[in-house]
Amino acid sequence: MNKHTRLVASLLFVVIIILAAAITRFYLNVPDDTGSKTSQAEIVRRLMDDGKGNCIFSDGSGEFGIADSEDRIIVAPEWREIRFAGNGICIAASKSGSRMIYGCIDYEGNIVIPFIYSDIKKHETAGCIYYIAESAADGSCVLYDEDFLPCFRHSWDSCTVKGKEVELRDSSGTYTFTASGTGLLFTKASVSGEAMERPYNIDIFSRVLLSKLSVDMIEEMSDIAGKYIEYAFTGNDEILTEITTGSRSGFSPLFPDDHRLISKELTGISDIHIYSIRSDDGTPCYEVAFTADSEVTYTDESGETKTLREGYKAAVKFSGNSISDLRATSGCFEKETPEYPAPAEKADISDSGAKDKNSPEGQNGE
Repeated sequence: MNKHTRLVASLLFVVIIILAAAITRFYLNVPDDTGSKTSQAEIVRRLMDDGKGNCIFSDGSGEFGIADSEDRIIVAPEWREIRFAGNGICIAASKSGSRMIYGCIDYEGNIVIPFIYSDIKKHETAGCIYYIAESAADGSCVLYDEDFLPCFRHSWDSCTVKGKEVELRDSSGTYTFTASGTGLLFTKASVSGEAMERPYNIDIFSRVLLSKLSVDMIEEMSDIAGKYIEYAFTGNDEILTEITTGSRSGFSPLFPDDHRLISKELTGISDIHIYSIRSDDGTPCYEVAFTADSEVTYTDESGETKTLREGYKAAVKFSGNSISDLRATSGCFEKETPEYPAPAEKADISDSGAKDKNSPEGQNGE
């Protein structure tokens, strides 16, 4: 065998080894069951149907899927639980470790609500359908409508349905809605806040006012009012950056030009309410009005240091149709100075010591 022949033989041998290795690797990587679960799934037991011929079935392995009216499998049996929820959506459950997690799928098996909930419960009241989904991570709740669209922009610490009333709670307050044929009507709000470690609570019962407001708007106005109170007593201009990004000229501290003041201390916040007010251009406007119970230290006419306790009324005004365009426009107190006590009248010693000549004492003294 000449040199050229040996070279060709060697190359053929290398090629054969490479092909053999590739074929072996292919067969080792291919699983024994190459068919899809959907094609091999068997409908062992039919369960409930949706009234349109589609039914939930079990394949006998403890998992569930959906078949259409002709027994064609449209959702593979890979879920631990399935419940029809209407409008082509199903609540489904999957096993994650030792616990079940819930979400929603459509009739093609697509995930339409993420699998992040410990449960999703249906509630029907006043002809309306709502779903309360509880987070598996922290127990917070999301309220969905019958189309599984979120009813609100954020989650809640708790969500309770009592008759026609839906009560929602978060870290800022409690909000009550009443179910009706047109949806959820905002009927009561109670939001809590704090300024300089002094708590306050705003209660709203006016349905006319609540029809113009959202939970986010109420919480934003309450939060900004608390920040304004802190600014008014401290004069810290940095707080204004958290109140407004526009002009600051409409925001003034408490008694800025009173040079008799030594200090001013907030002792409480009372009579705090939200009102709807008129505007010249028709833009919805509101104000948070409150009384700042205070203790001021000042110097009187004689230079003595004294204290005065009073309640000073103030208001923070807002404009906007929604949370996206809500803006604080001004904040000020009604009074420019405290109501200082009138100076004490000094007794006239010369007059008090003089005797009336017409009096018996005056006559006897002559």
